[in-house]
Amino acid sequence: MKLVLVLDNIRSTYNVGAILRTAEGFGAERVILSGYTPRVHDRGLLPHLREKLDKEIHKTALGAEDMLEIYSSDDIISDLSDLKNQGWKIVGLENNIQDERLVQINSKNLELGEKVVLILGEEVRGIDGKLYEMIDTFLEIPMKGKKESFNVSVAAGIAMYAIMSL
Repeated sequence: MKLVLVLDNIRSTYNVGAILRTAEGFGAERVILSGYTPRVHDRGLLPHLREKLDKEIHKTALGAEDMLEIYSSDDIISDLSDLKNQGWKIVGLENNIQDERLVQINSKNLELGEKVVLILGEEVRGIDGKLYEMIDTFLEIPMKGKKESFNVSVAAGIAMYAIMSL
């Protein structure tokens, strides 16, 4: 199984770091940062701002940010289209949506293929609607408690485990 992660509009540097650490642990091929997701080692920032972001991301990534191939996308739609054309299945982790492409992550019928791009969206609003048309399948983690969602880094770990276990 090959896995690429897309972190689109993730606000928290700590969530970014935690996801990078988990992605490295699961052997992700690459992580694509898009939207306003904080970038690690961003040469486009002033040195003191880059140092601040790198330090915050490192706090939870613990060095994984230097072990992964990380790409900053300026045009995520184009990048997803390229991946789709190369045979990658585009999967969005989402909850509380009504869509015929939605599948419970623990479904016995879940088949994603050998090359999966997992899109993680903004912590509160989820995946940006402009990406919906690119997504082949939406995965949902069933909730048993009263809360409607998990923290994005926790949800990412659950999803990566489920995908890599297929």
